[in-house]
Amino acid sequence: MKNLKTIAIALVVAFGTTVATAQSKKVNADKSTLTWVGKKVTGEHTGTVNLKEGVLIFKKGKVAGGNFTVDMTSLTSTDLSGEWKDKLNGHLKSEDFFGTEKNPTSTLKFTKIAAKANGVYTVTADLTIKGITNPITFDLTTKANTATTTLKINRTKYGIKYGSGSFFDNLGDKTINDDFDLTVNLQF
Repeated sequence: MKNLKTIAIALVVAFGTTVATAQSKKVNADKSTLTWVGKKVTGEHTGTVNLKEGVLIFKKGKVAGGNFTVDMTSLTSTDLSGEWKDKLNGHLKSEDFFGTEKNPTSTLKFTKIAAKANGVYTVTADLTIKGITNPITFDLTTKANTATTTLKINRTKYGIKYGSGSFFDNLGDKTINDDFDLTVNLQF
């Protein structure tokens, strides 16, 4: 019985130490920014989308995990104003693009993390847009209470084919690039 108590105490200490070394840092959604750039033959559009919630998990001071939810209904352009902005925002939120009425959020969940340099990690994550999940790999840089990255996302992998030269012929100057860039600046 005494040995059983000793083993139980040792397990509690061992597991307690492991849990104590993992630290979840909740991302401050109000202070974090996600900016996007979508390009087409005749130019580009820029905009923002809001982070709904997120957490980075650290173990022994190194990134060990992360989960994020983006509020797709907040998607907006920043390079237009008035009627043109309203038209673009409405089109981006329609089924042609992100279908935000049926898919109000997108998610990103880290699945693999490899240290690349001091404070820099190569992350593989599951990205879900419009209910479709695909892996994506990117570099994440952390410093103090911030984390930054730039993602290149192929929208056609998520069923967003509108204006894609990969799927439609004879679009000419109406062709929209398959990839869009997302620059992420997180504060926690």
